[in-house]
Amino acid sequence: MPKDAIRTDGAPDAVGPYSQGVRSAKLVFTSGQLPKPADGELITDDIARAARHCLENVQAVLESGGATMADVVKVTVFLTDMDDFAAVNSVYAEFFPEPYPARSCIEVARLPKDAPIEIEAVAVVA
Repeated sequence: MPKDAIRTDGAPDAVGPYSQGVRSAKLVFTSGQLPKPADGELITDDIARAARHCLENVQAVLESGGATMADVVKVTVFLTDMDDFAAVNSVYAEFFPEPYPARSCIEVARLPKDAPIEIEAVAVVA
């Protein structure tokens, strides 16, 4: 099955040899998005603000691939501190309509660029 790389100026460039996202048939996959505005500095001092930027980046990649947040079926959230779970949830709920996508939230020892959070998503489009 063919796949097409997704590229948008609405999210930061990839920090390695991968695409911001990929579309294959009806599936849109985002790479993990760090809390960094496309034209700014990595956010590490405020987890709610960091989560918001991760989700805005996810949204930009999805839209560039022809999907919306309403099309998301699976999200994975990586946190370096599970004590941030509630703050992330409050921001997360603003981005996804019901029925909410399936989700995993995993505490990890470290993320690229020492970010406190990274979020990736999978969407299905018609």
